[in-house]
Amino acid sequence: MKAAKKLEINGIVQGVGFRPFVYQLAGAHKLCGRVANTSTGVSIHIEGASTAVDSFSRKLTENPPPLAHIIQVIIDPAVAKGYTEFLIEKSQAKGNRLTLISPDMSICADCLKELHDPLDRRYHYPFINCTNCGPRYTIIDDIPYDRPKTSMRHFQMCAQCQSEYDDPMDRRFHAQPNACPVCGPQVQLYDNRGEKLSSENPVADAVAFLQAGHILAVKGLGGFHLVVDAENQPAVETLRRRKRREEKPLAVMSYDLAAIRHYAEARPEEEKLLLSSQRPIVLLPKKAPHVLAESVAPHSRYYGVMLPYTPLHDMLLKGGSFKALVMTSGNMSEEPIAIDNQDAMARLGAMADYFLMHNRDIYLRSDDSVVKTINGKARFFRRSRGYVPRPVFLKRTLKPILACGAELKNTICVTRGNQAFVSQHVGDLENMATYRFFRKTIQHLKRILDIEPEYIACDMHPDYLSTRYAREQENIAVLEIQHHHAHIVACMAENQVEDPLIGLAFDGTGYGSDGRIWGGEILWAHLDRFERLGHIAYVPMPGAAAAIKEPWRMAVSYLHQAYGRKLLQLELPFINIVGRSKVETIIEMIEKKINSPYTSSLGRLFDGVAAMIGLREYVAYEGQAAIALEMLADPSTQGLYDYDVSQGDMLEIHPEPIVKGVVDDIGKQVHPSEISMKFHNTLVRMFAEICADIRMDAGQKRVALSGGVFQNALLLSGLTKGLEKKGFEVLSHTQVPTNDGGIALGQAVIADAMLSG
Repeated sequence: MKAAKKLEINGIVQGVGFRPFVYQLAGAHKLCGRVANTSTGVSIHIEGASTAVDSFSRKLTENPPPLAHIIQVIIDPAVAKGYTEFLIEKSQAKGNRLTLISPDMSICADCLKELHDPLDRRYHYPFINCTNCGPRYTIIDDIPYDRPKTSMRHFQMCAQCQSEYDDPMDRRFHAQPNACPVCGPQVQLYDNRGEKLSSENPVADAVAFLQAGHILAVKGLGGFHLVVDAENQPAVETLRRRKRREEKPLAVMSYDLAAIRHYAEARPEEEKLLLSSQRPIVLLPKKAPHVLAESVAPHSRYYGVMLPYTPLHDMLLKGGSFKALVMTSGNMSEEPIAIDNQDAMARLGAMADYFLMHNRDIYLRSDDSVVKTINGKARFFRRSRGYVPRPVFLKRTLKPILACGAELKNTICVTRGNQAFVSQHVGDLENMATYRFFRKTIQHLKRILDIEPEYIACDMHPDYLSTRYAREQENIAVLEIQHHHAHIVACMAENQVEDPLIGLAFDGTGYGSDGRIWGGEILWAHLDRFERLGHIAYVPMPGAAAAIKEPWRMAVSYLHQAYGRKLLQLELPFINIVGRSKVETIIEMIEKKINSPYTSSLGRLFDGVAAMIGLREYVAYEGQAAIALEMLADPSTQGLYDYDVSQGDMLEIHPEPIVKGVVDDIGKQVHPSEISMKFHNTLVRMFAEICADIRMDAGQKRVALSGGVFQNALLLSGLTKGLEKKGFEVLSHTQVPTNDGGIALGQAVIADAMLSG
């Protein structure tokens, strides 16, 4: 009995080998018909024996290509057209464009094998790829995802590549970046004056430069990396000096897991992340002793490690037999990474000795993603290459909204139906270069996703560039969202929870509803509103932003709150290090309320304690003091400090007993590692008990944890376990960062809930 069906497939189904998969599946079932890319996904007309059509429809979703992600299959009866064969038709661009774009993916095993096969025509070709791997998001300019709408449109395929591209049985059928040494992009080597070097083998020569201790700027998938031999201490120090990156750890790349084991420990779940097709940077504990230069990650227990994800990376690492190469973003600190050859030469010329560049354009920069496993789950510190633009799927359908994110670790979010598209990492919106990238990212996502927002959501902070952008847009309603509410709702949204709950929002800085700086917040959170149930008691932030870069100022503030001017009588190392006259000046600022805005931030309390015990008086990058405090803690320590929570119209957590406990332990010469752990233990016990007390009034059994402080594994793990012991269901982040990189998601969901009333 003959039958015919029409199938519409939505999801990540373009540029991932889905049509050849359909073609081969139809052939296996002896069916006729057509398949084509459309603006909404893939459309299939299938006809033949009824049982075969039914079997085809079932198997379509059972074993799709590795990079495909099917969201929806719509199957309708159709009229048989009398086809005598199955064909792949040209793409159809009609109506609303609802297809999803695949993220950029690492080189697959088949391409890697060909890369190192001397008999293969793509032997050592740095741009080898197929439908199962290679660039996607960073080379696409519009949809449907076809070669003329990518940066590969400048390269006309040779006869052999075209034959592969046209053959539905070939692994490279309609692989848009398909190329070979004859017709595709090429690498070239330059010095830092822009002079092209005569080289028969630019990659081999680049390897030789790295072995000699030189710094290279290497054009990768989503931008340039600055690259140096990670075992060469002088070379790493030179890179730090030129990049003006004093102490923040540098990411490294190794050829395989065996090389990583020379310097870091990786558990099975971390090895799985390292080997995944996304190839993120994974934070791994250092080994002692290890082979890498001390300057790679000073004062840290962790390395940020990744495996090669492009053929070029693979060739560099294998060619030089390096244990690891430093692969840090190709930029001056705080600027966006370079993606254009001329721009890279201008911006990186003072940092790199040589440039290994290619002539395939990168349309949109995409930094490496950074993850860490906490409580057995991968947690994003930065969500970018390999994961974007795959959406976060929501419980509800949202209006078309653009959410502009925060200032630090900015991402933007656009919504379509039940899908929230959080952008790649944009960066800190503190300079015009990053702001231009922010604007470009908005336009790019709107175009390739065919979304025209009807509303804009932004942070309440009046001076954020993201907020100014939102306010400048004409003929569109703007909704300003409180920072910490957005943190909690982002956590709710990715966990598909809509009922109100207790939210603990802990970070360094966020603009509060009262105009003060929040960051240690206990909220009763709905999607569309929140009630502030409690917070850490306000303390002055002497010097405002200066207190973030100089944690000793926060130490003085907390000590002044606990001891008054008697703090000058305390025997604390930092007072002698910074000088008593400076401490007295800060006390004057606090008492006279000169440039000392109030903060309830838990992040600032971490800074203050770190300075008190002599860890960091000054920091070279955001969060360094708090990270040092976490790194120092001795997990075997069981003790904790007294704490004080006052009941009134609102709960207030008073840090004075904690501060006095820390000072007493310093006087008793208790080791700082014990002090640090006692501080962590105290926070865990205190907040778990506060939540339990709130539940007695509200009957609530869910707690959401969000904010940058929850990048701290000790706090996240400890508080999760503490709350679970008290019967709570604990929600935390696994799909977007807990830091401000997740704020845009929360802004979008809150805005929709507010509009829906």
